[in-house]
Amino acid sequence: MAVLDPSDVKAVALEENVLFGHGGERELLCDIYRPSAQTTKHTAVIHLHGGGFRVGNKAGARLARPLAALGYTCISSTYRLLPDRWPAQLEDVQSAIAWTRDNASDLGVESDKVVLLGYSAGGYLALVTSAQPDLKVSACVAFYAPAQMGQGHPLGGPSPIDVIQTGFPPTMVLHGTADKTVDVDASTRLYSRLREVQSPVELHVVEGVTHIFDTHPEFAEASAVWIDLFLDRHVVNRRVYPSTEPAPHPA
Repeated sequence: MAVLDPSDVKAVALEENVLFGHGGERELLCDIYRPSAQTTKHTAVIHLHGGGFRVGNKAGARLARPLAALGYTCISSTYRLLPDRWPAQLEDVQSAIAWTRDNASDLGVESDKVVLLGYSAGGYLALVTSAQPDLKVSACVAFYAPAQMGQGHPLGGPSPIDVIQTGFPPTMVLHGTADKTVDVDASTRLYSRLREVQSPVELHVVEGVTHIFDTHPEFAEASAVWIDLFLDRHVVNRRVYPSTEPAPHPA
C-alpha cells in the first residue's frame, strides 16, 4: 500500500471533455486522470458522480486525482440524468466500460482491469452495473450508496441489494455514521448481502462524518489509500495472505 506523495499528485495529467459515446442525442464526455509512467498500475477506475440522479457532473469525482497519484488511470464519466429514466443510466455506464476497454492501449491500462467507483447515486450505478456478469467488472467501490430504492422512485431501476448474487466482483463500501442522506445501515446491509453470496467485500464505516465525507481532503486521501490496498490485492496483483491464526493445539 502506498502513501500519497505530493510529487505524484502533481504528476497526474488531466485530459478533459473526452467524448466516449452518446446517450440518445447527447454527447457523453469524460475526464481522464493519468498517473505518471513510473507509478501506473495499468488499471482503470471509472468514477460515477452523485447528485440523486437529477444533478451532478464529472467534476464530482473527488477520489480521481488521489487515486491517479497512486497509479490508477481514473476516468470520470457522465451519464444521463432524470427525466431520462432507467435503463438510460445503465447504458451510459456500459458505454464508458466499452470505451475504456476499446482504448485500453492509449489509456495505458489492461482491458481486463476495469473498476467501477461511484459516489451516492453513482455508487448505486456502480453496484447495479457490476451485477451484470457479461460486463466482467473487476471490482466495485461504493461510497454511501443506497441499498434499496423506495417504492415509486422516479429512476425506476432495481435495488442493489436485490441484484447482488454469487459471482459479484470484489467490493468495498464506505460510509459515514452521521450520514442523514443515506443511512449508514444501507452499507452494512450491502456488506451482509455480499458476505451471504461469498463475494470478497470490505466495509469502512467512518465515525462522525456525513454524506460526501470525502469532500474533506484528509478523508479523501485516507479513502484513496484504503482503496489502493483493496484494489492492489484483488485486481492489480491478485494475492491471498497466509493465515496469522495460531496453530491449533493437538488434541
